Amino acid sequence: MREECGVFGISCNQSAAFNSILALHALQHRGQESFGVVTSNNDKLHSYHFQGQVSSVFDDIDEIKKSLPGDCAIGHVRYSTSGNKFGVQPMLGKSGKFGDFAIAHNGNLINISPIREQLIKQECVFQSDIDTEVVVHLTASGEKDSFLESFIYALKQIQGAYSFVAINQEVVIGVRDPSGIRPLVLGKLNGSYVLASETCALDIVNAGFVREIEPGELVTIDRNGNLASAFPFPQQKSSFCIFEYVYFSRPDSIMENRSIYDIRKEIGRILAEESPPKNNMDMVVPIPDSGIPAAIGYAKHSGLPMELGIIRNHYIGRTFIQPTAEVRKVRIKLKFNANKHILKGKNIILIDDSIVRGSTLTNIIVMLKDAGVKEIHLKISSPPIKHSCFYGIDTPEYKDLIAANKSVEEIKEVIGVDSLAFLSIDGLYQAVKAEKRNNAAPQYCDACFTGDYPIGK
Repeated sequence: MREECGVFGISCNQSAAFNSILALHALQHRGQESFGVVTSNNDKLHSYHFQGQVSSVFDDIDEIKKSLPGDCAIGHVRYSTSGNKFGVQPMLGKSGKFGDFAIAHNGNLINISPIREQLIKQECVFQSDIDTEVVVHLTASGEKDSFLESFIYALKQIQGAYSFVAINQEVVIGVRDPSGIRPLVLGKLNGSYVLASETCALDIVNAGFVREIEPGELVTIDRNGNLASAFPFPQQKSSFCIFEYVYFSRPDSIMENRSIYDIRKEIGRILAEESPPKNNMDMVVPIPDSGIPAAIGYAKHSGLPMELGIIRNHYIGRTFIQPTAEVRKVRIKLKFNANKHILKGKNIILIDDSIVRGSTLTNIIVMLKDAGVKEIHLKISSPPIKHSCFYGIDTPEYKDLIAANKSVEEIKEVIGVDSLAFLSIDGLYQAVKAEKRNNAAPQYCDACFTGDYPIGK
């Protein structure tokens, strides 16, 4: 699974550009294709966009800061979810009534095709097929007199999962969709309010956590640092993405007042309860880095030692960035190496967070067998992914999701392990919410596991 995107915003801060770049680096796990920052300096916006990772520009940080004057800013890191693979945000817009503005978006909109066609008929010129640009044009072409009113008008026309940050000469805006599928948090750095997809972005700029932006809430921060909150959209049932707890969020982030790291360890503990190890197991081995917290929980509950049987090279990018299976296989060899010294002749519990296509795991299993592992019993710390996501996660098509097309026994044979077990959906809810799933009204968006889509697709 490819992560979505990450957003950041900051107000009334003399180091707005620098803090935005630091925060985007902390959110890099949410998007590695491109990043951008837009600052507001009195009556003018300044922008910087880069195709690549944030760390690539650190040597030029002083020049970048000079090109981004102003004490208010928004920023964005991106993977492709909808639109051009190499599109960059924040996206800039212009209105004859209220001037320049910029918008950045985490998520995916599901009803934009007819809106886009209507805007084209109105002679709006699109530079990309990114869904965020539809919101830019809706905002710019509306009949409202202010940026805030026009932005709210635009959001009322769309459906989907989103967290937006937006900026013009007067205000910084943050908003979550009425179902609250995508995350957005509020922090404070001295007198500056800060918006971010995750709390780890607050930590890197030394901002304190204030609270989460609520589903359907829109907050504005003016040039004097005053915060205002409104709920301009019809209320809907909260459906936060449960996969944030399994994989997307950084383990040092806090969601819903709970540590992601602690939840993932609890997921591992429950996985050990549901699928205990055989008596002849020697160790628990996580697939780094995402499998480590769950492996800690599994090992502690089962009484087995956890060993780093797979070593990750952190100087290689994500394996799914390259599209072909052959190139992915080569990149996996560059990314992972078996710790042969501790693995040879051993029976292991192998822990990973999820199975999507199965191709990455298959190559890892081959590597472990080449290292001399006797038995491999694979435990997955989430339920089988059987459905595509339409809310900002770039999942493969249904036909490419291995769990959608094969049974657990068939997946076991394809991957080449001695046994395979997934965490149950109730086990996941128990770890996250300390209660079973309400099948009539699920407490989270878990559509990738269940096919129960909260707002259509």
